[in-house]
Amino acid sequence: MLTGATLIRRVPALLALVSFCASGAQTVEVTIEDYRFMPQEVRVKSGDAVRWTNREKRTSHSVLFPAEGGLESPRLFPGEEWQRVFDKSGTYDYRCGPHEEMKGRVVVE
Repeated sequence: MLTGATLIRRVPALLALVSFCASGAQTVEVTIEDYRFMPQEVRVKSGDAVRWTNREKRTSHSVLFPAEGGLESPRLFPGEEWQRVFDKSGTYDYRCGPHEEMKGRVVVE
């Protein structure tokens, strides 16, 4: 049974949990494999995150957004991941920094 003092101590944690659940933010997965982003295009809602995971055996990649002043992830070596939260609606085209032929798109609704 919760006493008043115990409940008061737990209120901040409960509020944080309710806030997180209410936001409904999701994380969408993109796999980097065979020199491709899979899926090549993802659609998310404002506030959602996209997580890129390198599933290559030997090659490193990055996620580069040329239209955003060259915003680029760190080099992702096999098994590593990077994620970004998208807060504004729009279309975000990206490519791999070292492999320009690898292209993808995030559409934020």
